[in-house]
Amino acid sequence: MRLIQVNANQVDRESSDRFQGCNLCVGGGRAYETLLNENQRQLRTVHEECGFRYLRFHGLFHDDMGVYQETREGTPFYNWQYIDLLYDTMLRLGVRPFVELSFTPSKLASGNKTIFFWRGNVTMPKSLEKWEDLIRAFTQHVTERYGQEEVKKWFFEVWNEPNLYGFFASDTPFEDYLRLYEASARAIKSVCPQYRVGGPATAGCAWVPEFIRACANAHLPLDFITTHTYGVEGFVDEFGENLQRLIPDETSVSGDMRRVRQQIDQSCMPQLPLYFTEWSSSYSSRDNAHDSYHEAAFVLTRIKDAFRYVDGMSYWTFSDIFEEAGPGPAPFHGGFGLMNVKGLKKPAFFAYQFLHRLGDSLLSCDDRHSLCARDGCGVQVLFWDYTIPQQSEAEANQHYFVRDLPAKPVSDACIQVEGLEPGTYLLELFGVGYRMNDVYTLYHDLGCPADLTPVQEQYLRESCEGAPLLRQAVKIDGTFSFQREMHENDVYFLKLTKF
Repeated sequence: MRLIQVNANQVDRESSDRFQGCNLCVGGGRAYETLLNENQRQLRTVHEECGFRYLRFHGLFHDDMGVYQETREGTPFYNWQYIDLLYDTMLRLGVRPFVELSFTPSKLASGNKTIFFWRGNVTMPKSLEKWEDLIRAFTQHVTERYGQEEVKKWFFEVWNEPNLYGFFASDTPFEDYLRLYEASARAIKSVCPQYRVGGPATAGCAWVPEFIRACANAHLPLDFITTHTYGVEGFVDEFGENLQRLIPDETSVSGDMRRVRQQIDQSCMPQLPLYFTEWSSSYSSRDNAHDSYHEAAFVLTRIKDAFRYVDGMSYWTFSDIFEEAGPGPAPFHGGFGLMNVKGLKKPAFFAYQFLHRLGDSLLSCDDRHSLCARDGCGVQVLFWDYTIPQQSEAEANQHYFVRDLPAKPVSDACIQVEGLEPGTYLLELFGVGYRMNDVYTLYHDLGCPADLTPVQEQYLRESCEGAPLLRQAVKIDGTFSFQREMHENDVYFLKLTKF
């Protein structure tokens, strides 16, 4: 029997403050995709149900946004209309930009090297002066449109994964990135010194100590650190064709987060905030680990282990409307999203939904796989099992997660909550796990059709909407006990609300 004990009067105040960063931000594919109506509908859903307050995506200056042009004489001119449409909508929905300054507009690019289906140009600007002018003009424009006090709440992150040649086609990437960062930071700060700018936005937690040291030595402004980590072994593949397997270690991802925090603490700028602007179980958009019921427990385990060390985490991504490798070939194809193209909620969605339903005050609890909280109405207990999938060393995710994977029984969980005010409470229990709000397994039951009929889509939507598993009134004299059978990677959210 697994015993989870909590006292409603024992608030962990330090953890409560840090916990706000776990759903600070979420990733999207590229700017243009976020102009799609269905993408915006899903963004509204993840903001309202999961609490994300910022959105980060690639391609703000890509040609499909129409931002940068030059006359025949080489004089730049700008068009902000699509950016305005995008930012207006985001802010109306309650989501602020975590601005990623990328990639190079083709008219400003020094070469033809591109990445992804949509061909983002990853070469250095042919003129850093023109790049700096673009960043300054962009920053001035959003300041005039939205006001300085609003833009002070944004983040400006320079580029994406410049340590990978695929994303930054330079033979001297660190030196060239510093030049690009300096021009960008100088432009942003020239509009308002209080605006926040940072980097290096690297893959695999690279460059952090040396980037801090270089910025300090060159007296470059640096307001925060960003980097990325994923829970698989292997190397990035832009089209998702590379095979990888989950790292068989419960501290994958979270261990990187703690290590980077230590690097910052030991640097000459130990006060710098740390944001992981991409993280997930896998960096492939064709990896069905993202669709599996295992992902919910994976997400919660990493957040529980790491949130005290970071100021913000950004899950990659909120939607399968995502075209790095081209539009997804099937309703469930291993896309990054918390929701599929039609807005069907994957198990990982519910992990974030449950996190958002926790009260603002975390309660002390020694159980490794639970989070307990209270608010003015009652107490909430989020508890789960985390069992690492039993893949062989040679078995890639793309082979393992494409089949039915029944969950085995594990120890029952017994919840004991003390210190409650006596009275009558509404008890609600929600869950996600194998065949429980598990849209991907139900999709397998349908034979994995390449296209869902309207009837099939409605069946999956209604079966995986997260309705309460249990809802009843209970009388409590100060102590509450509850027992639940558990299976591998089950996740449950228990909520007690006083009448």
